[in-house]
Amino acid sequence: MKMAKLLTTKEVALYLRLKERKIYELVRSRRIPCAHITGKLLFPKELIDLWVARNLDYEGPRLTSPPPIAAGSHDPLLEWALRESGSELALFACGSEEGLRRLLSARALLAGLHLIDPSTGDYNSPSLPLLRGVADIVLIEWAKREQGLVLAPGNPYGVRRVADIKKLRVARRQEGAGAQALLRHLLHRESLSYEDLAGDPTPALTERDLALRVREGKADCGVAIAAVAREFGLDFIPLQSERFDLAMRRRDYFEEPVQRLLRFALSPPCRERAVELGGYEVRGCGRVSYNA
Repeated sequence: MKMAKLLTTKEVALYLRLKERKIYELVRSRRIPCAHITGKLLFPKELIDLWVARNLDYEGPRLTSPPPIAAGSHDPLLEWALRESGSELALFACGSEEGLRRLLSARALLAGLHLIDPSTGDYNSPSLPLLRGVADIVLIEWAKREQGLVLAPGNPYGVRRVADIKKLRVARRQEGAGAQALLRHLLHRESLSYEDLAGDPTPALTERDLALRVREGKADCGVAIAAVAREFGLDFIPLQSERFDLAMRRRDYFEEPVQRLLRFALSPPCRERAVELGGYEVRGCGRVSYNA
């Protein structure tokens, strides 16, 4: 039988094979995730599964805890929230794919990613090579972001769509970065060759690095998010709404640095900051996107 996404006290007791009395004890001591809605206790099944994984009495292949590092894709809102939340997580912006590799090899506690699946257009699909077959990964939505073309102020070349950049100097990101994967996907959709693009092929390692190249006239355009276009006073042509997720091992979801970050993400100051930066939609922040 398929379980509901929200379980009642009786249902969660049956699911966990515990007495209802024990469930109430866990609720009173705030040791189990639940929501109080109109006088009723409801238990999100996905969070219950994560809670069970966190409490496993098991020493698997990972003999040490991963370092308190948030690796993966660079995101201005995430960078700010890591500091302001007091999460004590260090940021290591290295691109989506490299962040996942670090997460899977226990060199990071979580990884930010926004990888498009070229076959479907979906983001952070479990069918992507690095996620395929990994049994204990959970993806938590951070935000939806506007990705597009960043251009010099005033859009001097009159760019309107991806096909217009074929003769311009295009700034690139490193292979494995979400923006680089999107650039290749958009060019393929327009029957354009990535190899024929003009411009310095040396990759920009963050969104801000790419925007700075355009601002300084070292490139005519590039793919980045609306927030950095606003920060650097660049023109912006929206092309794609993407989902930016935080990937982590199930057992690490309830670790205090992660919980501190996620609690802060739902606070008014963080939501106000998202509006200030621009190009963010944070209504789904904290939602479980995928639970292997």
